[in-house]
Amino acid sequence: MGELACPECTMEEVIAHHDKLECVTCGFEWNKAPEEEVADGPRIVKDAYGVVLADGDCVVLIKDLKLGGASVLKGGSKSKPIKLGEGDHEISCKVDGMSVGLKACFVKKA
Repeated sequence: MGELACPECTMEEVIAHHDKLECVTCGFEWNKAPEEEVADGPRIVKDAYGVVLADGDCVVLIKDLKLGGASVLKGGSKSKPIKLGEGDHEISCKVDGMSVGLKACFVKKA
């Protein structure tokens, strides 16, 4: 668990137990934070205004987005029904006839 560090000695050798974390170096123990617990449920994707998105929703761009080359998607453009996915660009859809991957922070639910 290289991204975690002990709050006591700042070493990164940490053992994860069911309800707590323990430093291998100094033995300090602390409770897991809610964001460190892994959720088994589906990923929740929210638009720029905090509205939860689902497969099949349509979205509207809230600002102009430059694509590779000279292409620009204009703010206010509406998408075809979206499909949610994993990774940096959570939304796959068609906007103005082009298939694109979008970050949820640049759209609002239509």
